[in-house]
Amino acid sequence: MSDWHPIAVPDDLSDPGTCGVSLALPERTVDIILLRTSGSLLAYLNRCPHTGVNLEWQPNRFLDLTGHYLQCATHGALFRLKDGVCVRGPCVGQHLSSVPLRIESGKWWVQI
Repeated sequence: MSDWHPIAVPDDLSDPGTCGVSLALPERTVDIILLRTSGSLLAYLNRCPHTGVNLEWQPNRFLDLTGHYLQCATHGALFRLKDGVCVRGPCVGQHLSSVPLRIESGKWWVQI
């Protein structure tokens, strides 16, 4: 069973923009990518489907140089912002795992 957990979303998250969040659960820590794009806020697990490593090349830096894709710093795979599908690299056709988001009483929650 998945539970909902509150997360902090920076007020200054640009569009497009990303930030990383580590959610400390009793049994493990879950790393999440928060992404603002086209006015929407999305979340993905911060885990490359090819190698399982975190994607960012510097803290909170997940976008490629064009700002159009999430990029894996380990091997350069590119993932579409809107759905996390890999369009270039060794994991073409695979996708990032999305994380459900909701807003309640002005707070952001993720379901893990």
